[in-house]
Amino acid sequence: MADKAVKFSIRSLFLWVVMSITAFSLAVLSGLAIYTHIDTYRTELENNAVTLAKLVAKSSATYLYDATPERIEGALKNLSAANHALNAHVYKLKEAANTPEIFASYNKEGQLLLGGKENQLNSLFMSPSMAETGQYLELSTKVFDEETNIQLGWVYLRVSSEDFNKQVSKSIWLNVAVALVLLMLSFYSAVRMQRVVADPVEEIANFLQRTSRQRDYSARAGGSTIQELDILADALNVMLLRMQEYVQKQRQAEEQHRKLNASLEDMVNHRTTALKDANQELIQTLEKLHQFQRQIVQNEKMASLGDMVAGVAHEVNTPIGLGVTASTMMLDRLAVIQKDFENKTLKASSMKRFLDESSENLNIIYRNLNRAAELISSFKQVAVDQSSESSRSFCVAQLVNEILLSLQPRLKKLKHNINVDCDPTLNVETKAGPINQILINLIMNSVIHGFENVEQGTINISAEMVSSNKLKLVYTDNGKGISPEIRKRIFDPFVTTKRGQGGSGLGMHLVYNLVTQALNGSISIASEEGNGVEFVIIFPVANAKTSD
Repeated sequence: MADKAVKFSIRSLFLWVVMSITAFSLAVLSGLAIYTHIDTYRTELENNAVTLAKLVAKSSATYLYDATPERIEGALKNLSAANHALNAHVYKLKEAANTPEIFASYNKEGQLLLGGKENQLNSLFMSPSMAETGQYLELSTKVFDEETNIQLGWVYLRVSSEDFNKQVSKSIWLNVAVALVLLMLSFYSAVRMQRVVADPVEEIANFLQRTSRQRDYSARAGGSTIQELDILADALNVMLLRMQEYVQKQRQAEEQHRKLNASLEDMVNHRTTALKDANQELIQTLEKLHQFQRQIVQNEKMASLGDMVAGVAHEVNTPIGLGVTASTMMLDRLAVIQKDFENKTLKASSMKRFLDESSENLNIIYRNLNRAAELISSFKQVAVDQSSESSRSFCVAQLVNEILLSLQPRLKKLKHNINVDCDPTLNVETKAGPINQILINLIMNSVIHGFENVEQGTINISAEMVSSNKLKLVYTDNGKGISPEIRKRIFDPFVTTKRGQGGSGLGMHLVYNLVTQALNGSISIASEEGNGVEFVIIFPVANAKTSD
């Protein structure tokens, strides 16, 4: 059992995509904003600490020579005005070892810090360092004599990072709050946009489901304010219009088919009169088909069909005439027998002769009506195939024989031989109409052009499967062949050797279009002057099978 694919609705997919993009964007932007604020706050804190350390160093330089530590500590007490200053140590360099030793200290109330920072003075010089706990920032700076520019000592300063931590926390919460508000606004906007986009799509889907269930192809989808959906609605309306037209044509065709069936029943009931009416109706129907063909290629197809109609009508008149004659004789004999019966002068010999004559006349009527029915059936199938582009399953040999039978009125006065080499059990499914038109055009092309001034020619038609889904038709004749100049342009339109003599030059062009477009196949030609012509046609078929 095949796995079912996961299906998403447009609403949920649209919402998830918008919210995912928004959440990601807000996370990135909030992260960048928080990082920028933290960097700014820390830079500000470090700058303030460096400035304060420089001020302490400058004020301590005057006391390191001759002042006592108490005087410096008294001066350092001024740091209490700076709330963020926690501790400050002033170190004096020993003259001999040039090593720092603590000279004076300042400790904010509750922030006692003893010495022991001598080893960190160089690493903290003008390079503030945040404690691991994040509670304070410490740095050191050198104390110089302003006149001699000689280093007198060091100043170690520790400042509180409480304000910095509060600003960072405030920034984080503010960005999170803004992000949540924006996320909620985005969710609200996405839901609104979701309705704007999804509701028209659902309306179209519901409309299509309703139309499919009710088969109401006259319904039309409403427009939309969204351009793409409006285009989709227009396309659906065009499709529904074409389906409606197709259904109407199908109903008209069914109605015509019912009328034709009724006409056929009437023909059986009224015998010869009905058959004549049916022939007239068939001719009128084909004449109407001629009137509706406006394209040049379709005119070519209908022209050949019109010639076939004339020949079949002529062929049908002969058996119908014989049937009429035989039925008239039966009516005359029936009147005589009825009169003798009423006068009670009917003899057994007269009755026997009447029965013998009736049997013979009925056989004549049956044979001729059967012949007319075969001609009409064959012509009907050929005509339907020529005017239809749909696929059907058929016997290849039977189709070729029906085509030859439909051409019999035009070929019977000629002495040309047509040989068919095909497995009589070969059945395929494809478009019969194009094959019908192709063979008719090739045969008539041979008769008119190939066998010009040839009293008796030979045409060979063979059909075989070259693979499981490809049929090959080979058509050859032993006519006069085709010149190289014409052979190069044989499939171009308006190429003919009968210019001004009724030739349109569209026959082989029509064959090429039918093979390549209608049948999706290929056609090749091989011919030399005086050696006839060979056409090889290969095209795909379906459901090919033969009976063993």
